[in-house]
Amino acid sequence: MLVVDGISYAIDVLSVKRKADFLDKYADRTEDGVLHRELIGVYFNYQLALGPGTNRAEYARLWEKLTEPEEFHTVTVPDETGSYTFTAYFSNVGDELLLQRGSQNYWKGLTVNFTSRAPARI
Repeated sequence: MLVVDGISYAIDVLSVKRKADFLDKYADRTEDGVLHRELIGVYFNYQLALGPGTNRAEYARLWEKLTEPEEFHTVTVPDETGSYTFTAYFSNVGDELLLQRGSQNYWKGLTVNFTSRAPARI
C-alpha cells in the first residue's frame, strides 16, 4: 500500500526500484590525478510501478495526488524493514490507457519517481 501525505491509497505496488545517490558539495581532481571531494550525503530515491486502475475512483484519487502542483510530499514506501518515510518531489508520473468501455476509462502502467529532498545518510 502506498501512503502519500498521510493518506493511504488502495493501489497495488507492483515494483519498487531504489537508488542510493551520492551528492557531492564539490569533487575535483588535482594535477596528480587524485580526486578530492566533500560528500553532502546519500539520497534514497525511488521509482514505483503501481497496479492497474480496477477501482477507478481510487486510481483517479491517486492520479490527482501524484499530479498536484506541490513542491514536496511525504511518502511512505516499502523497504527492507517494512517501510520508509521521507520527503520527496514527484517526477515522471505516467500511465497508459488499458481499456475504454463505454464512457469509462481504465488505466495501467502507472509509474512515479520519488526524489528525496534531504539526504537519508550523512
